[in-house]
Amino acid sequence: MFDLKNKTALVTGGASGIGAAIATIFAEAGATVWIADRDELNGLAMAERIGGHFLPLDVAAEADCARAAQTAGGLDVLANVAGIGHVGTLLTTTAADLDRLLAVNVRGIFNCCKAFVPAMLERKSGSVINMASIAGVVAVRERLAYTTTKFAVVGLTKALALDHSHTGVRFNCICPGRVETPFVLARLKEYPDPEKAYRDMASTQLNGRMAKPEEVAAAALYLAADASAMVTGSTLMLDGGWSAGK
Repeated sequence: MFDLKNKTALVTGGASGIGAAIATIFAEAGATVWIADRDELNGLAMAERIGGHFLPLDVAAEADCARAAQTAGGLDVLANVAGIGHVGTLLTTTAADLDRLLAVNVRGIFNCCKAFVPAMLERKSGSVINMASIAGVVAVRERLAYTTTKFAVVGLTKALALDHSHTGVRFNCICPGRVETPFVLARLKEYPDPEKAYRDMASTQLNGRMAKPEEVAAAALYLAADASAMVTGSTLMLDGGWSAGK
């Protein structure tokens, strides 16, 4: 287990899914954890479960992020996990759809970094973990807006790492393939044959299954810990081999 004792971490989108798994593993590793999410009910429940703190936060709102930084104070780890998706091609995606995804998936990370990273730079220490996607490395069919934003997250992460390479603050991103989140599992139940739907969705991954949220969280823990001190500007693939042949 990587040690996060005496470290403070904030996880956006920490009320459920991958974010909740990351918040949990950070707390188990000894960190003081802030869960930041729009979902106050589940966010408060998660914070109580792990012995952490909850902050209501809309990452798309710059003022919200600034207030969150004032409340949480200096961080050792910032995990930008909050994100949304959209199914559609150019013909079925509106400008409003694209703007909505850009506001959360890209501007949200920008807003949180603007709010929290200056204090990290001042202390010359910190780890920023941005949640990208397989769709940030290879295009995914009928995910025009989502793919666009996740490519932007990968680029944003690399630019941050390059600009601040000698500061002691590290910037990395994780690119999961399909993950068994509560949202995905609920969607599978809507199909006539959920087991077949699972196999179809998992078939893009060479190991034939989806990742567990805890597996993504384990990667985040590594990037948060001092053991990854030499890792910055990286794109860590957690895609079951999806991108191997691309």
